[in-house]
Amino acid sequence: MNKWDVRFLDLASLVASWSKDPSSKVGCVISNSNHIILSVGFNGMPRGVDDEKLLEVRSVKLEAVIHAEENALLFARGGVAGATAYVTHHPCASCSSKLIQAGIARIMYLGNADFEARWAENLCIATLLLTQAGVVVEVCRKE
Repeated sequence: MNKWDVRFLDLASLVASWSKDPSSKVGCVISNSNHIILSVGFNGMPRGVDDEKLLEVRSVKLEAVIHAEENALLFARGGVAGATAYVTHHPCASCSSKLIQAGIARIMYLGNADFEARWAENLCIATLLLTQAGVVVEVCRKE
């Protein structure tokens, strides 16, 4: 892991803090090989939707929230093919599919044993997809 990886993971953590989700704050930074930030995103409700009330109902939140990776892809002003996505959590299967389709070449995420245990089945699917697509996935486990 180089200094840019550390910087972008730190930035993803800052971006995650912007989420209003009371239980899961996720951030994503997409950067190209020249270390230029192409986009950022955090998990939250769509524009114009009342975050405060809907985020409290888990079943509604799980269906309606836009994930950090999705928001980063939606906010990008141009292509992200060949770029790296820095994420505060391992991307779920759905986000992994979208990152693959957008051409993300590498994903670096912060390891979180609790999250990974709770989402184990979904993350197995994500890992299968990412492996088959040839996306390089690296984990950073901070002490």
